Amino acid sequence: MNTKSFVFLFTGLIGVTTINSSASVQAQAQMKQQQSITPKFISSEQTGQLKLLGDGKPFIPPSLGRNAKPNEGNSRGIPTGIDNRIPMLSRKYPWSTIGRIQGTTADARGYYCTGTLIYDNLVLTNAHCVIDPETGKRSTKIQFMPNVIDKNYEDIADVETVIYGTDFKQRSHINPNDWAIMKINQPLGRKYGYLGLKSIPTATLVSNPKAFFFVGYSSDFPDDKYQKYLSAGPGWTASYEAGCSIVKEEAGLLFHNCATARGSSGGGIIGVINGDPYIVALNNAEWKNLRTGQDIINSAVKVSTITQALGGK
Repeated sequence: MNTKSFVFLFTGLIGVTTINSSASVQAQAQMKQQQSITPKFISSEQTGQLKLLGDGKPFIPPSLGRNAKPNEGNSRGIPTGIDNRIPMLSRKYPWSTIGRIQGTTADARGYYCTGTLIYDNLVLTNAHCVIDPETGKRSTKIQFMPNVIDKNYEDIADVETVIYGTDFKQRSHINPNDWAIMKINQPLGRKYGYLGLKSIPTATLVSNPKAFFFVGYSSDFPDDKYQKYLSAGPGWTASYEAGCSIVKEEAGLLFHNCATARGSSGGGIIGVINGDPYIVALNNAEWKNLRTGQDIINSAVKVSTITQALGGK
């Protein structure tokens, strides 16, 4: 890819000025009780042969229930066809595993990204959602809120430890190690479940077009057309898009055509394998034409990059 003709934009680190102001009473009470936790950062190179707990397999809490429709329970009467994406409204699995990451940068700015539970207390996201890729400075506070819908959620957890794939010291826009696993201070995966991780050869991914779906808390969704149905505004309800394709691999990254925008970094590109949902790639950036500003394609981190860095196969 000729990077002189394209501009590379991380699809995370979208700024916000306040923490959720209309969360549930339970969540607000938890926030008041929790002491601020400054995350500990550990390079994947320092972890050695770290075994990924759960062996990368999905978990569905028996009491939670499961539904294949992300807009299940659409009591708001939201019509289809407003956007090529639809709002994630279901509280059931697997939608329950996906959440909003909210952080504070070293210079006290707020931002958000997307993350997914992959074990009881582990959340997968991008490294650039916890480390500023321009300065290399680390976030001073990071929280995870699973299953946020129109700014409503039940639980919020603080991040205690971050294992990261890169600290961006190489200053390269093409960074195949843009991933991070965050350990949170509550075992929310037991309540909300978690997705599996599956390393699949690129040739297999490419040869199965429109086989994947993507969920992310994008800054351009829900837009004004949804205002009468979802009042909280962009970034507070995740969008779902079916029929995504992974089109190629280049420079260690996968390239895909799922709709992304700032805030959706860290969202998983998900495939259903033997009836269960697995993250097969990790969205991390979008590429735009320098002259027109038009979206060209989006990139994603390979799951094999993550598992191999953690000592897996």
